[in-house]
Amino acid sequence: PPSLPEYFVVPSSLADQDLKLYSYSFIGRRMPSWSWNHPNGSALVRMTNIKDVLQQRKIDQRICNAITRSHPLRSDIYKSDLDKCLPNIHDIQAAHIKLKQLCVNEPFEETEEKWLSSLENTRWLEYIR
Repeated sequence: PPSLPEYFVVPSSLADQDLKLYSYSFIGRRMPSWSWNHPNGSALVRMTNIKDVLQQRKIDQRICNAITRSHPLRSDIYKSDLDKCLPNIHDIQAAHIKLKQLCVNEPFEETEEKWLSSLENTRWLEYIR
């Protein structure tokens, strides 16, 4: 897909044929991408869901093991499902529209008493936090 980076950091323990085979298992063929690295060795790797539930555990374990072996301190991986804790793009867009409507279309003098609660109801501040 055109939104993927031009280059990938690939753990040396993953063979090219494994990557090619595994790429078909990820939604949109979006292989895990190493997005950020800290000098202490911590890394942020983004990974989409695996389509085949039966293969999910095997592929996930293989990739996580390769990442762990590539880590300078051989640290364990901490995984977080961001779909469960972050808003999606549609939620953010809807909150932005509500914020614009509140700021542009509503005369402040008429809505001053409920303005802060209306602002909170847009969820915009929650999302950008």
